[in-house]
Amino acid sequence: MNLPPHRRGCPGITRRQFLADTGMGFTGLALGAMLFEDGIARGDNPAPNGQPHFQPRAKSVIWIFLCGGVSHVESFDVKPELNRYHGQTIDNTPYRDALNPERLRDVISGNPAHGGRRMLMGLNTGYRRYGQSGLAVADWWQHTGACADDIAVVRSLWTTDNDHGAQLQWHTGRHVREGALPTIGSWVSYGLGTLNQNLPRYVVLGQPTGDCCGGSWTHGAAYLGAEHNGVRLAVGGREPLAFVAPTGGVQAEEQAAELNLLGRLNTLSGIEYPNDPQLRARIHAYELAAGMQTAVPETLQLEREPEHIRRLYGIGSGATNNFGQLCLAARRLVERGVRFVQLFHGGGGGGAWDAHSGIRTNHGNLSAQVDLPIAGLLRDLKQRGLLDDTLVVWGTEFGRSPGAQGDGRDHHPQGFCCWLAGGGIKGGVVHGATDEIGFHAVENRHYVTDIHATVLHQLGLDPRRLEVAGRRRLEIDYGQPIHEILQ
Repeated sequence: MNLPPHRRGCPGITRRQFLADTGMGFTGLALGAMLFEDGIARGDNPAPNGQPHFQPRAKSVIWIFLCGGVSHVESFDVKPELNRYHGQTIDNTPYRDALNPERLRDVISGNPAHGGRRMLMGLNTGYRRYGQSGLAVADWWQHTGACADDIAVVRSLWTTDNDHGAQLQWHTGRHVREGALPTIGSWVSYGLGTLNQNLPRYVVLGQPTGDCCGGSWTHGAAYLGAEHNGVRLAVGGREPLAFVAPTGGVQAEEQAAELNLLGRLNTLSGIEYPNDPQLRARIHAYELAAGMQTAVPETLQLEREPEHIRRLYGIGSGATNNFGQLCLAARRLVERGVRFVQLFHGGGGGGAWDAHSGIRTNHGNLSAQVDLPIAGLLRDLKQRGLLDDTLVVWGTEFGRSPGAQGDGRDHHPQGFCCWLAGGGIKGGVVHGATDEIGFHAVENRHYVTDIHATVLHQLGLDPRRLEVAGRRRLEIDYGQPIHEILQ
């Protein structure tokens, strides 16, 4: 019988569920909540149980993101051919077809202010080959270059946004105009849970992307729920995490009693409303906050590290001190069981690496801040045996144009690079390629979600088994693991 809408009952609650819960009284409500938590009483996909879907190669991820767009042709995809045609228009070279509109159609609703730079610019720094692999790396990245045999460079990335919304795209796989969606860090948190109950699953270090270009969405969980958001920690500050330390002279015993009462009240609410993500997030936040009061300060006490380790990261030296502290903190966090550490450099606005002018000074100064600390992180993880199960990813939202914009380079989404290390990644390999001047990804092309898929694969997660009912994902969202760089 078709009933009018006002007589069809509560959405999401069947008659059977209602009678079962009320017929058993309070016990029935409690049992219903427990079954819900186990994924039995729900009609949708069960929540992950914190276990990988298959044997993982990695336990944790350090996700290094440089905001603004690092020049690929002057980092890990060096293009000497640009020196040959420096100062010449691309129309007078063998590469004139690079600006064919048919080859530029991947960009969606592009900003017309970017692109079409026809006057080619030579390299602004030298380069050399490193390690047994002979990997060509620009001089701005000489310390990371010395770790060439531990990294796999992917030189054939492309994305669809030619403006800084691509910063969000790097983290979610979707165009900024599609709004907030789960980031790769939140998927890891959702899929695997925690290895340390006293620390967040997903930590954010450094100044994130500016509000113009994704802002908090670049470390948010969207529909996965607030408990899977990245938690920002301030390294080197007096208060690494705001609003966690007790205030007003509250004694430890008093605080414990307050948290116990809150826990009981939240449990009662959870029995009645097991499907309330905000309530679950609040309960998780209270529990986590109590543990973090001691765990976070201890983790970020970098002065406890031996002097030679601090020097390895460039701590105590002017240019490298700040980012060196972030890299050392990242190592200490994964060492203590944090699943995903998202490490930003140059955040705010469009990003410090956005070198539309003065690229020689811009990239020279910025790389001097991060190159040594990143290399120090790789070496330190390796000497401790942590690189075996820690996956390090270095990336940026797009590359920079082979053509000149005055004495700078423009945004360039058609071809750029990233690298990965540790966690079952082959070292000393290059995968994919751009053309001779670095304009288009032409060999083994990879959209950014292939990097996401590779990370999840190494953690033992199948993204299709992380589906959330009612949240339709596109085929491209899943990506494909890049098996050619896996051990």
